[in-house]
Amino acid sequence: MRVKCQGCQGGAELAFSFTMAFQPIVDVERQRVWGYEALVRGMDGQGAGWVLGQVNEANRYKFDQACRVRAIELAGSLFPDADTRLSINFMPNAVYEPAACIRATLQAAQRVGFAQRQIMFEFTENERMIDVAHVQRIIEEYRKQGFLTALDDFGAGYAGLNLLASFQPDLIKLDMELIRGIASSPARQTIIACVTAMARELGITVLAEGVETVGEMIALRAAGIQLFQGYLFAKPALSSLPPVNASFQCTSERQFVA
Repeated sequence: MRVKCQGCQGGAELAFSFTMAFQPIVDVERQRVWGYEALVRGMDGQGAGWVLGQVNEANRYKFDQACRVRAIELAGSLFPDADTRLSINFMPNAVYEPAACIRATLQAAQRVGFAQRQIMFEFTENERMIDVAHVQRIIEEYRKQGFLTALDDFGAGYAGLNLLASFQPDLIKLDMELIRGIASSPARQTIIACVTAMARELGITVLAEGVETVGEMIALRAAGIQLFQGYLFAKPALSSLPPVNASFQCTSERQFVA
């Protein structure tokens, strides 16, 4: 029997247009681009805040679905190989029935020949979880479909460790405010080292986002982090893949080659 949900049956149409910018996620251990995060932008390059300011309860479902489809359609024509991941942000509170709401995503991936194993869905702890059990069902369904899941902005939002106690995503993305200044902060170094060790025990990969300096990267590498994202590597590029900065040292001894 085909599962249905109220969101799939209605919701206000979008009265605005948008596109995606892509920012690389770099694996510094293997010296390669691991994937790209799709970041919503206006058609003329307006920031995410401009777009999200037009999202409301009436059009939230349609917007969430349209973001997924747009990101996958662009990735289908841009991504260099079948091992490159696409990270898509989603709104847990816009998913009514996980098995039903994923259909548009699956259809878009099939249409452009994009493998489901390449797709990662990020949800942020900055969006208050109305129903944690519901989020757990979403993660279980997405894993069943072959997707990766990630908890974004870890360390900055509403629940943090309580969310990890309830469910374990494949990745956690450290919030940039926790990272900023780590090169000269023993306290931040200790906190991130402990979070990384905890994640390792839970089978979760840690990704450091918002990395801007070589000093930050070296301190994060010392904590055992392998995946990085931030302006040090590349700024997001509108509807295209930006070149990765290769002019910095990944550690004191190794050079990254894009």
